[in-house]
Amino acid sequence: MKLPSGLQFRPLAWISGQAPYLALLLALAGGAAIINAHPSAADQPRPLPAPAADEPAAPGGPENVVFAGGCFWGVQGVFQHVKGVVNAVSGYAGGEASTAEYETVSTGETGHAESVRVTFDPHQVSYGKLLQIYFSVAHDPTELNRQGPDEGTQYRSEIFAASPDQARIAKAYIAQLDAAHAFGGAIVTKVEPLKGFYPAEGYHQDYLTRHPTQPYIVFNDLPKVEALKRLFPNEYRSDPVLVVAK
Repeated sequence: MKLPSGLQFRPLAWISGQAPYLALLLALAGGAAIINAHPSAADQPRPLPAPAADEPAAPGGPENVVFAGGCFWGVQGVFQHVKGVVNAVSGYAGGEASTAEYETVSTGETGHAESVRVTFDPHQVSYGKLLQIYFSVAHDPTELNRQGPDEGTQYRSEIFAASPDQARIAKAYIAQLDAAHAFGGAIVTKVEPLKGFYPAEGYHQDYLTRHPTQPYIVFNDLPKVEALKRLFPNEYRSDPVLVVAK
């Protein structure tokens, strides 16, 4: 997708160095509303313990799981930088096919959550490792129906499991993290069976990579990718796997 006029691709290191200047410009311009006023997991990333139980790598091809955790731009951007992820597509889950459209989902009345379908090779990265990344850096699992500056049920924390085993492991991991008091509050992440996933409009795909200087991305999402790189260096890949080829 062609970048809007005035936007250029910049490497993550460049963006990180410019963040203080962009913050000042945004404050002067009255754009502070897009800055995350509520600390998220990515603001204070911490190394969470790995799941005590994991899904064994069975013979066969890639597997899918759908994660919801706020705006899908950042969640997609994180998992596109994970080794072993074959594809990460932004979309909608939890509602009906007839309402899987951005403007309609944005009303918060469709049952949908902005979600990301992660297709992964279980021989390269386990389902448990994806859960660990999801809870560590992709979002704040203690926020109910919101993430950062975004509010509404469409921004809820939810795992749409593709199998009973995925659901069981996710629920066990949530219980493990709560028992360890891994966060300041209780985890509110829902776990439900995946009934349908509907890819989002093309302009939402690869948004973090294609719009890295957009202020929302700079303040809310690029820090998540940087946290992934720091906390999970063995799983981090510098070149993201994109939905739309460059």
